[in-house]
Amino acid sequence: MLTILYRDDYLAAVDKPPGLLVHRTGLDAGETRFALQLLRDQLGRPVWPVHRLDKGTSGVLLFALDADTARALGQRFEAGDGLAKTYHAMVRGWPPDAGTIAHPLRRLPDDQRTGREEVQDARTRYQTIERLTLPLPDGRFASQRVARVALHPETGRRHQLRRHLKHIAHPILGDATHGKGPLNRAVAALIGQQRLWLHATRLALAHPVTGAVLAIEAPLGPEWALWQAAAGGGGD
Repeated sequence: MLTILYRDDYLAAVDKPPGLLVHRTGLDAGETRFALQLLRDQLGRPVWPVHRLDKGTSGVLLFALDADTARALGQRFEAGDGLAKTYHAMVRGWPPDAGTIAHPLRRLPDDQRTGREEVQDARTRYQTIERLTLPLPDGRFASQRVARVALHPETGRRHQLRRHLKHIAHPILGDATHGKGPLNRAVAALIGQQRLWLHATRLALAHPVTGAVLAIEAPLGPEWALWQAAAGGGGD
């Protein structure tokens, strides 16, 4: 069963586990389990996803419980209107304490949304929460630096966070597309957990019917504590 973070007559939010698709897609035809169908069966009623998380990303995922609410919210998510999202990620290296990544992104071939310009402005703010050193060789060095960062996307481009972190040379660990394969494999062996280390921790928005401000949160899972253990409990 999915963990339900919020529910009323119009909305339901769940804590999506990593590795679960939001809905059926031809790009991953071998999958048989989807968040949409699991929640529909769990609630015993139709549900509509109003945004999406990558298969590997965990955390807050919002559904509408009727088509009109889904349509209204879908337009707001598309425009980024009145939304505030926070993610946590483990990345390679030690980024600065804080910064803004303002890097335009080209629309990806698998983005089936039409009518969009090929290159779009994209902005992500970040803060570094903790820096750790892992006992893994890194080129000429005997250890590997990693960090946990909080990410705040100001735009909603396809794979924006993963592409932006790669752009500043701090790719998200476990990212098979934008990261480093040998490092991802070494980290998975050390941590004992193979996943994309990206989690949607918080979604804030105005309720589409009542106008009340909702702040829906999904705490980090217990596997995130493995990083401190792997680093011997030491950070900066």
